[in-house]
Amino acid sequence: MCGIVGAIADRDVVPVLIDGLKRLEYRGYDSAGIAVIDGDDVRRVRRTGRVAEMENAAAQENFHARLGIGHTRWATHGGVTETNAHPHISFGELAVVHNGIIENHEQQRDRLRAEGYVFESQTDTEVIAHLIHFHQKRGLDLLAAMQTAVRELEGAYAIAVVSKREPGHLVAARMGCPLLVGLGDGENFVASDVSAIVQATRRVIFLDEGDTADVTRESVRIFDASGTPIEREVHVSDVSLASLELGPYRHFMQKEIHEQPRAVADTIEALMDDGKFTAELFGKDAGEVLRDVEGVQILACGTSYYAGLTARYWIEAISGLPCTVEIASEYRYRDVYANPKNLIVTISQSGETLDTMEALKYAKSRGHEKTLSICNVPESAIPRASKLVYYTRAGAEIGVASTKAFTTQLVALFTLTCTLAKLQGRLDGAQELAYIEALRQLPGSVQHALNLEPQIVAWSERFAPKQHALFLGRGVHYPIALEGALKLKEISYIHAEAYPAGELKHGPLALVDEAMPVVVIAPNDALLEKVKSNIQEVRARGGEMFVFTDADSRFGESEQVHVIRTPRHVGVLSPIVHAIPVQLLAYHAALARGTDVDKPRNLAKSVTVE
Repeated sequence: MCGIVGAIADRDVVPVLIDGLKRLEYRGYDSAGIAVIDGDDVRRVRRTGRVAEMENAAAQENFHARLGIGHTRWATHGGVTETNAHPHISFGELAVVHNGIIENHEQQRDRLRAEGYVFESQTDTEVIAHLIHFHQKRGLDLLAAMQTAVRELEGAYAIAVVSKREPGHLVAARMGCPLLVGLGDGENFVASDVSAIVQATRRVIFLDEGDTADVTRESVRIFDASGTPIEREVHVSDVSLASLELGPYRHFMQKEIHEQPRAVADTIEALMDDGKFTAELFGKDAGEVLRDVEGVQILACGTSYYAGLTARYWIEAISGLPCTVEIASEYRYRDVYANPKNLIVTISQSGETLDTMEALKYAKSRGHEKTLSICNVPESAIPRASKLVYYTRAGAEIGVASTKAFTTQLVALFTLTCTLAKLQGRLDGAQELAYIEALRQLPGSVQHALNLEPQIVAWSERFAPKQHALFLGRGVHYPIALEGALKLKEISYIHAEAYPAGELKHGPLALVDEAMPVVVIAPNDALLEKVKSNIQEVRARGGEMFVFTDADSRFGESEQVHVIRTPRHVGVLSPIVHAIPVQLLAYHAALARGTDVDKPRNLAKSVTVE
């Protein structure tokens, strides 16, 4: 959830570090800092708040160096203070930045105190700095000292280390948190995300679990968990600088909402090229893996979990297979029933979500070999650990509140649904063509939903003063209500809850009054009349309703009931289209309230800690 960047070059790396941290700020923005090796000194500057605060301080203190590391923090151990900010330094000789959580930090802290080390911060990271220094003091070089230290650590980490004793080396280690090496011309880099170094290079090596690396200006040596030298594949990233810039938009969230027609089109491109649902869309061995599936188990967190909940309706109705959806952080600690014939589907925007990764490992330990990852980041950890993968091709998503990743996950899950249905003999040729055509029309339908933005802006002004909101949906649209409530509370800080509309009278109706706006997802489907009855329950209690529906439904507007209609009902893909208005409502409500849309308080983009 934090961000790491490091560089070693025959030029000043401070601008590289600061630019990289700015691009990583979406991963954590409680504090930021850099440490550089400048002659015989380790120099450090840290500030709480945004990277810009630290950048100004670095300029005032005239920071220049050819070797350095940087970090932007999302606090876990210890409060948001400059003392707790990274990098952490041991005896003025070496500096460490760290993502993750060290579970045995208290035991190591006691051990190091007995050796004479004094701790200044509340963080687990300072333990790493002193532990590496301890082994270096015993005569080990920097790489060996780090490799020895990490064998004594328990937990998850991505680490980058520099030392004034070895000013020609930058060393790094990875276990459970993403870390990569960037390859330049006479200069090299480390980073937790390729976006941090894309301005310098697109050639990257993704470190595997347990890997350590010794990086100099001219070479990169990588070692596996046993310490054996190993060659890792070099990838050329397709992340572009343009995708990381705002362009004409005010916020990345706004940009990413409006990129959804293109993201959806890119995600279904291979399907459109084939003109049919084939197992090969999920990998070369997918036919064998998917042919005898008896059920589907979806594991995910947050927004991805809501995508899974939507898919459950599709999978059971269209493919006829039983489907369960579970929050990954709960599944991994439960004594689960395992059917090896079930397909395990993990969903993660980043491909590095720790709870989802650990849930996948747990499922595999219980005998599940049929595994599929739906992910937006090629070569990330979860796809590499899965037999099959479907990349959503949403492009870089910077805003903390997920938007285009969610809708493209839904597209991928619908593609999976139809593929399973075909393999089960439940999808005839005419229905297959109809679903293909519906997907072909989907980018245009998403654009039509985006065109509702002016009407939603007007609604947001009514929402901004509110402190609470209810979201209602039925059937396949209930998860969209859940997603709408999550988006609103994430970025506007308005407390919001979502319920199946039929549950309203079983408790939540007690909350309804003139101060509690109720958002209803009510397209013209088989449950429309049921939803209309639930709306009457709200009206009778004086509640104000905001209804997202479509042109085919008949809703009467009144002082209590406000209606926005999408141009037409799009059938089975309606949840994808109706995700757009709730995203826009959250965005514009947050704008009206003056909150930080892209970087909401207490949250970070990639959740790589437990």
